[in-house]
Amino acid sequence: MNVKQVSPNPQQLDSQTGNSYVEVTTDSPVTSTDVVPRHATEIGHSSIEPEFALRYEPEAIAAYYSRRPFQVIGRIFAVLLPCFSFAFGLWWDKQWGRSLKMQQRRAVQLRELLTQLGPAYIKIGQALSTRPDLVPPGYLEELTQLQDQLPPFDNAIAYRFIQEELGQTPEEIYAELSANPIAAASLGQVYKGKLKTGEDVAVKVQRPDLRDRITIDLYIIRRLAAWANKTFKRIRSNLVDILDEFGYRIFEEMDYVQEGENAERFTEYYGYLPDIYVPKIYWQYTQRRVLTMEWITGTKLTQVEAIRAQGIDAQHIIEVGVQCSLRQLLENGFFHADPHPGNLLATPDGKLAYLDFGMMSEIKPAQRYGLIEAIVHLVNRDFDSLAQDYVKLEFLTPDTDLTPIVPAFAKVFNAALGASVSELNIKSITDELSNLMYEYPFRVPAYYALIIRSLVTLEGIAIRIEPDFKVLSAAYPYVAKRLLIDPAPELRASLKDLLFKEGTFRWNRLENLLRNARGNQDYDFNIVLNQMIDFLSSERGAFIRDRLVDEIVKSVDAVSRNTLHAVTSRLRDTFDRVPLGNRLAMAIHETPGASSEQQQTLEHIKRIWGILQETRGFDPAQLIPQLTQVLTKPETQRIGQQLASQLTQKAIARLLRELLITPEDNYSNGYKPDARDRLVLPPAKV
Repeated sequence: MNVKQVSPNPQQLDSQTGNSYVEVTTDSPVTSTDVVPRHATEIGHSSIEPEFALRYEPEAIAAYYSRRPFQVIGRIFAVLLPCFSFAFGLWWDKQWGRSLKMQQRRAVQLRELLTQLGPAYIKIGQALSTRPDLVPPGYLEELTQLQDQLPPFDNAIAYRFIQEELGQTPEEIYAELSANPIAAASLGQVYKGKLKTGEDVAVKVQRPDLRDRITIDLYIIRRLAAWANKTFKRIRSNLVDILDEFGYRIFEEMDYVQEGENAERFTEYYGYLPDIYVPKIYWQYTQRRVLTMEWITGTKLTQVEAIRAQGIDAQHIIEVGVQCSLRQLLENGFFHADPHPGNLLATPDGKLAYLDFGMMSEIKPAQRYGLIEAIVHLVNRDFDSLAQDYVKLEFLTPDTDLTPIVPAFAKVFNAALGASVSELNIKSITDELSNLMYEYPFRVPAYYALIIRSLVTLEGIAIRIEPDFKVLSAAYPYVAKRLLIDPAPELRASLKDLLFKEGTFRWNRLENLLRNARGNQDYDFNIVLNQMIDFLSSERGAFIRDRLVDEIVKSVDAVSRNTLHAVTSRLRDTFDRVPLGNRLAMAIHETPGASSEQQQTLEHIKRIWGILQETRGFDPAQLIPQLTQVLTKPETQRIGQQLASQLTQKAIARLLRELLITPEDNYSNGYKPDARDRLVLPPAKV
């Protein structure tokens, strides 16, 4: 398969709006056919009322179709009859034991059925086409064609749209324009063109009669959702709100001006990332139904062998996509809600190109922080905190009794998570959460539906490239990095809760965070060192600073005890070997070393130091200048003073105990030595 071709090719268009542009050869070019819209004479002007022609207005749509019951009934039968026919065929195959033999034929029928039903159903097929873990291979290949190989509409209508929207004929605007669409998808079709100034461009033209077909389907499905919410009490999620969120986004997707603005905003937020490319929008040739953007030559991510044949690491491309998606969801909150293979291309120079910006969404800061906290608590199996996270994320109401939910989390997620974060995947977590939905008062917030759709789609693409790829495993280094260095109060509070339990510092959690964070490409030793010092010296970091200073003092004390133990033990051994030295040996008290708990802490600190040495930016040659610079900061000096004060107090207390307290004093008062006192016993009397 070649990656460069000028002739028309259906594999070059996006699965949703027709702007995935991949130049690849194919034996089945898209050609204009007699597939003409039902109201071709309208040239795409919607017959619905103007108050909701440009934006999704569910009440106005409901009022419009409530006055047209026969049109609605006709559409219901137009959908149900072929669906029942297809379902009957599947049942018949199963009865006669020929399901496997008929799979390819049924897959073709399903693709044709979804194509016939229109854009709303095509999008369902597109979502299924990215889930090899859910859909049999035969169906998967057919459904993939829904991304960019749909029947195109007539060229005459497309040219008419260009003239109406841009005020000039295609010949006057473009130096070249392909004779037929390069690709055709659910909302539009794409031509390859060249501007008078010489730039290669993709020209996307919207399908005619689009809003009519989408609005009537949304109206019917919305009525069904409302009926289901009233009838089935176990459905606690507001299905109407979820559908409305989808409706708002798909109406935005039908406005190419909005899509162009989305593309530029996406470039502003994420275009700086290495290996990410976003095409340029040519605004002078863009209007509501026509979009002109930079032509991108590339290969769809599902064409793994073609990508590898170019010397491109397909798994690296997926990891780039995961890291970009994390920033979309957890950093800026502006995210691509439909990252299917038709919208993501691997360019010849190894970059990941995003193409379609019609269906975008946003997530609020509180929800972003809530997701980060939930991931951390899930990975660390802190199910008490995880239950609170679900309240913050609006899956549970604030008045929900969490007492029975916490052990339920422990039961289902411990089984799903396996032994480590490397075994995490989105499907296992969503499946287990779905099981809980029916037992406890969970509800799915509308905003979350598009997030999970985006993540599940991305994971589906990753699985096709690398069957063992785990999105959450790849994501956790970024989450750990954010938790360690993000100054947001919400994440600092989460870091405190993670590292401290009942006043005890959990070194193993810090070790785990540092180990995972070092795998993130933006994680640098110098950045972390400076940001952590700034945080610890601030008022917000007072709690962690005080506890951390206590732990450092304890660790220094443990090291000193081990040193004293080694010295006194060596002296006793030395005197035991010389004549008349046994009395001297008996006079020397062998100081006990650190307790097992303190020794374990020291082991954690050693491993943490090893992790820091392997962190990007750690340079032994530069360590002294770096530490000198850090130590000159007033904040560091305050922490140092606090450490020195506590160490001095501890040394004085130990000295007084050595001088004033004897074993007989302790035991005569009924004292039983605790763990701390066993560390240093009074000297023996000579």
